[in-house]
Amino acid sequence: MSEDATMQDYGARLERVFKWLRDHLDENVDLTRLAGVACLSRYHFHRVYHAMRGETVTETVRRLRLHRAAVELIAGELPVSRIARRAGYTSQEAFTRAFKAAYAVPPARYRASFVPVPTTHNEEDAMEATITYHAAIREMPAIRVAALAHRGDYMQIGATFEQLGAIAASMNLFGPSTRSFGIYYDDPSATPKEALRSEACLTVPDGWSPTGPLELREIRGGRYAVTLHVGPYAELERAYKWLYGTWLVQSGEEPADAPIVEEYLNDVRSVPPTELKTEIWLPLR
Repeated sequence: MSEDATMQDYGARLERVFKWLRDHLDENVDLTRLAGVACLSRYHFHRVYHAMRGETVTETVRRLRLHRAAVELIAGELPVSRIARRAGYTSQEAFTRAFKAAYAVPPARYRASFVPVPTTHNEEDAMEATITYHAAIREMPAIRVAALAHRGDYMQIGATFEQLGAIAASMNLFGPSTRSFGIYYDDPSATPKEALRSEACLTVPDGWSPTGPLELREIRGGRYAVTLHVGPYAELERAYKWLYGTWLVQSGEEPADAPIVEEYLNDVRSVPPTELKTEIWLPLR
């Protein structure tokens, strides 16, 4: 088997593992079972996974569970004790330590900064008040990307990016200039979660042709209003509310007939959630 074919084979095996983890996030991690999903020897599966993904299976699951926990804390529907159990922690204290290590604040304070508490003065939480956004209008060139479709909750697109990463690695698409984007077609406040359409994307070199589940897309060139969000992906809604509810209505600009774009400037495996950098691109006429 050629080198390229071997890389594609291993990428496809890890893609199956990512799909399994996404669909069974509440189950205990069983390396023997995951080795079976990947059709690899249980003696070597985890070494392959760690080498290709840059993190252990346990680290992947912990990261995905804590991200889900952050989303559930923001929603404000489940008690913290249940969120802790769903994240795999037998005690709320252990969950609090792990969550604070990743998100810099304990779960209760994190929830309080998003879920409004009725007061006579309608005061904002201190964390909310300290967040400041700015937008700049940029002229962007058209960008060719390989896209993998995601259907459903935008907060779950991370699993699709994991699949995209495995496929891209198998095709040797990663390089020093590779960029990561998300394209979001629907408004989550007006569209049922199960009907939301989005795509996980990576830039590709000239002459690349799509294969397998990947599609070739071109991110529209032209004018964009760009704002930077620093922090967990679960908190991106704050930036969107500011961009649409404050900046756009005061700017004299009008959105173009094109989807919103996010560019991810660093890697979830290399920085904590509090240091993630995401640019939101609002297309303008």
